[in-house]
Amino acid sequence: MTTKIERSVQELYADDPERGDAIAFGRRGALKGASLAAIGAAVGASVPFAGTMPRGLIPAALAQGAGPALLRIDGKEPLINRGERPLNLETPEHLLDDDVTPADRMFVRNNGNPPEPVADWRAAKLKIEGEVNSPLEITVGDLMARFPNVTHQLTIECGGNGRSFFVPETRGNQWQNGAVSCARWTGVRLKDVLQAAGLKPSAVYTAHYGTDVHLSGDPNRPTISRGVRLEKAMEDHTIIAWAMNGEPIPLMHGAPLRLVIPGWAGSASHKWLNRIVIRDREHDGPGMTGLSYRMPVTPIVPGSSHDGRGFRILEDMPVRSVLTNVPNGARLPAGTRTLAARGKAWAGEKTVKAVHVSLDYGATWTAMQVAAPANTYAWQVWNGSVALPSDGYFEVWYRATTSDDVMQPHAPANWNPAGYGANPISRAAILVG
Repeated sequence: MTTKIERSVQELYADDPERGDAIAFGRRGALKGASLAAIGAAVGASVPFAGTMPRGLIPAALAQGAGPALLRIDGKEPLINRGERPLNLETPEHLLDDDVTPADRMFVRNNGNPPEPVADWRAAKLKIEGEVNSPLEITVGDLMARFPNVTHQLTIECGGNGRSFFVPETRGNQWQNGAVSCARWTGVRLKDVLQAAGLKPSAVYTAHYGTDVHLSGDPNRPTISRGVRLEKAMEDHTIIAWAMNGEPIPLMHGAPLRLVIPGWAGSASHKWLNRIVIRDREHDGPGMTGLSYRMPVTPIVPGSSHDGRGFRILEDMPVRSVLTNVPNGARLPAGTRTLAARGKAWAGEKTVKAVHVSLDYGATWTAMQVAAPANTYAWQVWNGSVALPSDGYFEVWYRATTSDDVMQPHAPANWNPAGYGANPISRAAILVG
């Protein structure tokens, strides 16, 4: 006679979340007795707020297994490796603690291979053509001298940020919350350059091109070519930038010249910019059609296939928050009874009016202080504290609310095959004692 040995709750949550949940919570849907002890053993401590842990929730301490793989390249902190061909690196949330994102902590999103560095970045040229009266070909040095220079702190966020939170999994790099930055950019307003070229009445959309190399090696094939409605191109904070944080832009982030179109999907902020074409219709370049950077107008069945017909172009990004002073899995000394919490929040075209933190799985929430943005389209710093009733295992849940009362949802909404727009309430596991 043989006896079947059940896997541990931790193994079950990693390999079979539904069975792990059924064993942990039982028919009554509450953690107690042996189940509570099993969860406590799995997460490494007692669970003071077990009574409010929602059924179906995989503890944050178990959800990521051994943790993401890190990659270190020259000039960068160790970042989360989301792919090496092309190179894509995500910033862990605790490395987003700087008010102004330094270059070594900025995420990397590539669609092809970066070009070779130029010998004289001021001599690099930009063309403006299409639906304009006077096409321009101008060097970076002439841009700097001819047009008013501006400096703004601007948030750039990958359109797929948060993709890993969708269930079922979608295609693309499985970003969590760290495909975002808020550096200080210096350049000229795009609208000043377009006005100098003389926009025709037929002008309605931009099309962007860069010098990066397609993965196929074909020099005539653009890696990506996105664009924006002319109204967005003409905003004061949409700029052609040559400097980041007071220094020439690093090659990895678009040198010698890039667009910064804040609040909208980062793919519109074209790196290694060398040409802008003004179009008389919505742009249809690589990254503008089918499923690429497009969202369902009406909900579709999660996991279903779709060709993108009836979808809309992804433009402004949803509200999101990050916790930057306490990394997931942090251990605090025994007897710690106050948790200081600090982070960033942003909301595409909107501002954030509130951030709340919960330690009891959302049963109660504590309001944090939210600072005003440094300027339009800069992320906002939030901070505050919450009381820890005892030692044990806790989850820090955090959510942001926009100026027009849109709150981060408990689960990502509007599932789509390419995984855009997932911005659920986030959480980090901590152990006290």
